[in-house]
Amino acid sequence: MDKLSVISGCLFLAADIFAIASIANPDWISTGDSAGSLTVGLVLQCQTIHGRDRNCTPPQLPPEWITTLLFIILGIVSLTVSCGLMVMSRWRCEASRHARWIAFVGMVLFCTAALVFPLGFYIDEVGGQPYKLPNNTVVGSSYVLFVLSIFFTIVGLLFAGKVCLPG
Repeated sequence: MDKLSVISGCLFLAADIFAIASIANPDWISTGDSAGSLTVGLVLQCQTIHGRDRNCTPPQLPPEWITTLLFIILGIVSLTVSCGLMVMSRWRCEASRHARWIAFVGMVLFCTAALVFPLGFYIDEVGGQPYKLPNNTVVGSSYVLFVLSIFFTIVGLLFAGKVCLPG
């Protein structure tokens, strides 16, 4: 196993961890005013009113966000399989080629999720329009983690491509 394979596998693992963390954290969209704040995630929605304890409940997701969640979960599965194949490539060289293609599928799933997610900004909790957030609303840290997972997947694919070059 050469250095590029190790780097590629580590980048896929980092992307996998960031994607899992983005789902687990309920801070995809944040709204705030003088009365309190609301963070909306793909699996939890949390509200803080006048500095009291944070109250978290499962959200009623629009179909666009359910689709986003499904794409991200499938992307996580793809990256996990790619990480396993990169480890396997130590003994079987052709495994790195398969890992690259499966990671590519994961990248496509992540990018599709990133395009579908803003379609759900119309929900009552956010109050925007597709692809347009209201002024008092921002994307949260979970979305940033998700974008980082896309970035690490792409960079990992670039390194995996160098491994698979002929010659």
